[in-house]
Formats: sequence, C-alpha cells, structure tokens
Amino acid sequence: MANVSVAAEWQLLYNRYYRKPELYPMRWKHIDLSRNKVACAPFGGPIAVIRDDSKIVQLYSESALRKLRIFTSSGVLIADTVWKHPGGRLIGMSWTEDQTLICIVQDGTVYRYNIHAELIEPNVSLGKECFEQNVVECVYWGNGVVCLTEAGLLFCIPDFKVMHPCQLAETGAEDLPNCMAVIEPKYTVSGNVEVLVGVGDGLLIVDEDRVQRVDGEAIQGPVQKMVVSWDGKYLALFTHDGRILVTDINFSGVLLEYNCESALPPEQLAWCGLDSVLLYWDDTPLLMVGPQGDPVHYFYDEPLFLIPECDGVRILSNTSMEFLQRVPDSTVSIFKIGSTSPAALLYDALDHFDRRSAKADENLRLIRSSLPEAVEACIDAAGYEFDVSRLRTLLRAASYGQAFCSNFQRDRIQEMCKTLRVLNAVRDPEIGIPLSIKQYKLLTPSVLIARLINAHCHLLALRISEYVGMNQEVVIMHWACSKITASLAIPDASLLEILLDKLRLCRGISFAAVAAHADKNGRRKLAAMLVEHEPRSSKQVPLLLSIGEEDTALMKATESGDTDLVYLVLFHIWQKRPAPEFFGMIQARPLPRDLFISYARCYKHDFLTDFFLTTGQLQEVAFLVWKESWELGKNPMASKGSPLHGPRIKKIEKAQQLFSETKEHAFESKAAEEHAKLLRIQHELEVSTKQAIFVDSSISDTIRTCIVLGNHRAAMKVKTEFKVSEKRWYWLKVFALATIRDWDALEKFSKEKRPPIGYRPFVEACIDADEKGEALKYIPKLSDPRERAEAYARIGMAKEAADAASQAKDGELLGRLKLTFQQNAAASSLFDTLRDRLSFQGVS
Repeated sequence: MANVSVAAEWQLLYNRYYRKPELYPMRWKHIDLSRNKVACAPFGGPIAVIRDDSKIVQLYSESALRKLRIFTSSGVLIADTVWKHPGGRLIGMSWTEDQTLICIVQDGTVYRYNIHAELIEPNVSLGKECFEQNVVECVYWGNGVVCLTEAGLLFCIPDFKVMHPCQLAETGAEDLPNCMAVIEPKYTVSGNVEVLVGVGDGLLIVDEDRVQRVDGEAIQGPVQKMVVSWDGKYLALFTHDGRILVTDINFSGVLLEYNCESALPPEQLAWCGLDSVLLYWDDTPLLMVGPQGDPVHYFYDEPLFLIPECDGVRILSNTSMEFLQRVPDSTVSIFKIGSTSPAALLYDALDHFDRRSAKADENLRLIRSSLPEAVEACIDAAGYEFDVSRLRTLLRAASYGQAFCSNFQRDRIQEMCKTLRVLNAVRDPEIGIPLSIKQYKLLTPSVLIARLINAHCHLLALRISEYVGMNQEVVIMHWACSKITASLAIPDASLLEILLDKLRLCRGISFAAVAAHADKNGRRKLAAMLVEHEPRSSKQVPLLLSIGEEDTALMKATESGDTDLVYLVLFHIWQKRPAPEFFGMIQARPLPRDLFISYARCYKHDFLTDFFLTTGQLQEVAFLVWKESWELGKNPMASKGSPLHGPRIKKIEKAQQLFSETKEHAFESKAAEEHAKLLRIQHELEVSTKQAIFVDSSISDTIRTCIVLGNHRAAMKVKTEFKVSEKRWYWLKVFALATIRDWDALEKFSKEKRPPIGYRPFVEACIDADEKGEALKYIPKLSDPRERAEAYARIGMAKEAADAASQAKDGELLGRLKLTFQQNAAASSLFDTLRDRLSFQGVS
C-alpha cells in the first residue's frame, strides 16, 4: 500500500514519471506574485520581491513607497529596504552565482544588492546609448546579462565580477525583436556570449562582431518565445502559430513538436531538467510537454513563478514552493505499482521484517544474486527523496540488505547518510535552502558553506564544516567580523572575550584579519587588543601600522628578526613622524638603528647626517662629510680647475673640524687637514699647468708629476709643505728624471751631495730605461761589491761582474751569476774558476 500511495502522486509523460513534492508552505504574508517582480536564485537560493511599477495595482494597508524584500525559499524574510533609486522603471532583476542581486532600470543603471538588501557600491552604467534610448528588456544568465534598448541595440555585461559593458553587433532590424535567449559563453565555440534574437520571420545569432541568420526546418515563421536548456545543447521555441518546438543548438533538426491550444506566447517558458518543457499562461493550467505522448497539465488557482534547476523546476506560488522533477529510475524501480525489481522486493522485505513476517526471508532469497544492485538502488533513491521518513526507510532497507551482502562497499551508506544529513539541515524551513542531491554535488559543499555564511547561519555552517571535514577558519572569521559589526553597544573588553572564546576554536586562525575589520568599523582599541593574539608577525605588523600602533609594530618586527618587516615599519614611521621623534624611536633599538644606517648610507646621506648630529655621533658625521667630498670628486666636471673643488675642500675641512672635537680621532683630523691642503695645492697646479692630472693623486705622485713637467719649484714646495723625507725625495726625483730621460740633470743631482739612498736607485733607474752607458756612471760608486756584481750582470758585463763577485768572496753569488750568463761559455768558465778558487781558499 505504501508503494501505491507514493506512485499515486506521480504523473506519466510518455514513458517517464514526474513528481511534484511540496518543499515548503510559504511563510510570507500578503505576497501576491501577480503584483510583483520576482527574482529567484537557483540552487535553492533566496527570492527577491518588489512591487511591479509597470502595473496598476491597488494598495491596501501597505505604503506607497516600494520595498525590495528578500526571502528564503521557504518565505522567511531575510531583509528589506526601500527602493528609492532614480533612472525610471525597474526593467529586470536576477541573482548572480555569488548571490548578488542585479537590478537594471530604464536608463541603464545597474544596482547591486547583497542577500541582506544592502546596496553594493559603486553603481554601474551600461553606457550613454542606454541612458538616451532606455532599456526595454533584460535577459540574464548565470553571471551576465544582455539588454535591449528602444532603438534595437544590444548591450552586454559578460561577467558581473568585472562589470565592463560592451555593445554587441547591430541586427539592422527595423522593429524590436519578438524574443531573446542567451547561449552562455561556456557553451559557445568562440567563448563569447551569443544572443538568439527572434526578428520578423527568422532568427539571428548575434555576438560582439557579427550577426548570423539561422536556417533550418525548426524556424518556420516568427518565434514568440524561446529558452536554452541548462546544458546549452537544446533550444525550446514557441512559434506564432502556437507550436512548441525543441531543436538542438545547431538547428540540425526538430526533436519535439507539439501544437498548443493557444497561439498567445506563454508568460513563462522553462526547461524541466533535459527531458521536458514547461509552459505557463496566466489563468490556465501549467503545461508540461515531453518528446512523445500526451502532455501533462498541472492545475493552480494562483499565479506561479518557474525557477529552472539542473534537475527540475521549482514552482513558486503565493502559498507554496514545489519541486517538479523526473522521478529517478531507482525510485521508479522501488515504488512503481506492481514492481518486482530486486530493490522493490528488498524494500518490501524490510516491511515484512518490521512486522516479524517470514516473508522477509523469502524475499531476500529471491533476490540474493541481485542484492548488491538492490542495496545500491535503495541508497540512490534515498538521495533523491525530500521526505525525511521515506528516505530513512530507504536507508534502513539498504542497511538491511547490506547485512546479507558480503561484497558491497561498506562505506556507501555512510557517505549517503552524511550527505543527507547536510541536505536535511539546510532544507529546514528556518534555513530554507531546498537543495536536491544533484544540485548539492554541482554546487559543492564549500559553496554551500559560503552561502550559509553570507546568510549569517554561522552555527550551521560551522557544524557542516566540521562534519564534512572542511576548514572552519572561514566560518569563524566571518562570524567574528559580523559580530563586531552588530555589537556596537558591547564594550571592547567584553566583546574581546566573546570573540576569543570562538576564535581559539580554530588553530592558526588569522586574528589580524578580524582586527582589520574591527579597525574598519571604528573600533581601533578592539583591533589593537585582537592583533596582540596574532602569532604571525607578517600579518601582525602591517595591521599595527594601519591602526597607528607604530611603537608596538617596531617592537614586534624587531622581535621577529625579519629585516623586511623592520624596513616596512621604518619606512612607515619615517613618512609619518617628525625626524627627531623617528630618531628617538630607533636609537635604543640596535637592529632598526643599524638597518636604517645601512639604508641611509646608500640613499639618504642628509637624513643620516641629521640622525648622527641628533644622537651626538660627530665622528660619524665627519666620515659622511668626507665621503661626500669623494662623491664630488667623482663628478666629471670636477677637473681642469673646476669650481667644484672649492665645496669639496670645504667639506673636508668640515670633517677635520668634526674629528678634532673628539680625542679618539686625532689621526683622522690630521689626515683630513693634510688632505684639504694637498687638494688645494693640486688645484692650484692644475690651474697653472692647465692639465687635469694632479687632483686626487698622492703626495709622491704629485711630486713626481711636477718634476716630470719640469716644475722643480712646485715639487720642492710640496716636499716642504708635507715634510717629505730626504730618502723619499731622492727616490722620487731619481725615477722622475729617468722617466723624462734627463740624464744630465740626473748626474748633476747625484753630485749635489752624497745621496742618502746611495747610488743603487740611480743604477736601477738607468737600467730600467735601458741606458747601460748611464748606468756605468753610477755602478762603480756602489759601495757593496755584491750590488756592483749584480748591476754589472744586469748590463751584461760578465768580467766586471766576476771581479766584483770575487771581491765579495760570495760563492753563492758566483753561482747565481753563472746561471745569468749560462749562454756564454767563457763567462761560465770564468765563474767556475773563481768559485773553485774560493772553495780552495775555504770561503763558501
């Protein structure tokens, strides 16, 4: 009898059964769909209702001001707001995939609302043409819309997330289209939105770039209404002569044709899954047409609104929400009248088992070979049920059969129970999301949880997240932010305890994000208290800066040891606070101070100078000033007597003064003083010689250059000014004279007095200049016979070298000289003789 009562509710369309269970009696009051514009979100989403200003309606006890009201699918009011927007009549409204309500008015302005009837700024305009010509029709799809103007132009917003309107190609038709339908971008070859436009006796396909006329047997006369199937593969059309046609999207052939009783186009045309089409006229039965067989009529005495879903149609009336769907095959196999399928016998066996009848065992023996299939059918049928008691019975039947089935997947029932618990929880009239199992799988649990969060059903969202093993952080964070927004009267300390009690439930949750929301809502003290609990410095420090807690931010960044974070805080404080205050903050903190100094040395010398002066580090200022003088010296203009030398010398003198104020830097003070003096002399030399070869050279190079240029007086002046020693002076002058090959001056210089450096530098200078004759003038004057021997050897005089070496009585020296003259046999023999003689005499 139970099977009979279940199947009695079904309607047969050709060879397919359809059922129409009531999901909810509507809880709203005084709502007449015929007087209102209605927008229902798919996947059991909310319902938006607003009085239709295109109709003349009688106002009863209601206000003349129109209200936008948002309900759940069970008719529970979520929120409402007064509609007071300019721009003319409301042309159309629809929900996006993320449950944002899109409302378009006559002048092309797009208004957006969230599920709580709060306006989302900014508003968007479809453009100047829509403003001037007025919008007359809107066709929505999942995340976009196509609008038609009075001039017959088509405008499109392909994605509400981007909100970039664009104009489609012009149809060139003189009259406005009879109807429009949209093929979503994900179903087109081009990947762009395509609009089917019924114009005159034909049909056009319009996209951004072109207009294409459709040819096919399905297009025979004007099309009055059309709708694309859920999967984008089929198109249902209502023609001028009252026929309903179904064709594939390529118009290759007619799949269904039915003559309706009325030639008037239906108010609504919708697909019921992919198997049938619904047509609705006011004051006439709801008509369902299938591929073959007689249509099915559903009788109503109140206005309807059809909400297409992927697996059926929700039917909204003033008093109820119903779901029209094809009966699943598994359900048919169990509850069809007279069914003897294994699933039906298993379901019947459970009934006998409950009544303690032996017939239960008989049924099980009959289906023992097909028991796994019967169990699977019961589980599948339970998933499609909305009636809780029936789905429980089906799951009990599956569990009963599983006990006698050894090779069935054991966790299949558990998975279905988990899914159905979630679905039953959200189907509760207080929640009002009547999802079917197919819709739930398409929507995914994460999206369902996000929708519950947006509807402020945080407790249910948290429990579902925990139940299905998903991260609870998003739920708790959204709850915390909503709690802050709604708790303006609760003191910060009390609210903090409430928040922490829940936030600590989720390990690793971002306190910084919640604190940022508190700061955004003007509760800076609460934000500061929350951010103290954030364990991640990378999130904690930026938020502390945003709420003005620079001192704490600097402390936290320093404790983290992350130099990037420290720099972030430093730059922020640098820009926000006066320099003395900034210097005081970093002076006592070694890491920030050192990082600031490292950065400022490279890029901000002036600021670093101020820092050192403020903190009394005069020697550091001196080093900076001295470095700046060198930077001036690198300037390409700092040559040929450039006036840049004046500021440069002044900087060095300033550095000298700063060094002189500290006893520990006496050497640096003296060095800076002499450096300034040398630069001044070099500058004068460059001016007098008109050669940019002196500045930044050493004292020795300056003297050498003066001698090379013949300016002996200047060289002597440098020697005197910097107290150059006689030995150094002789070395410099000897090699300078040799460089210019002034041998007479060199000889004269050697005779002025006995050179303090001896005559060896004279010999080396001459030999280096390849002047052996000049070298011979000085070799005999060398007092050390070893030096004479080596000097003679360097100019190739073997005999003289041998004589000098014999005077030195150095066998090792004779050995080295022999190697020097190893190519000269006579010289080698001479050195061997002398070495043997020394050996005989006992001299090594």
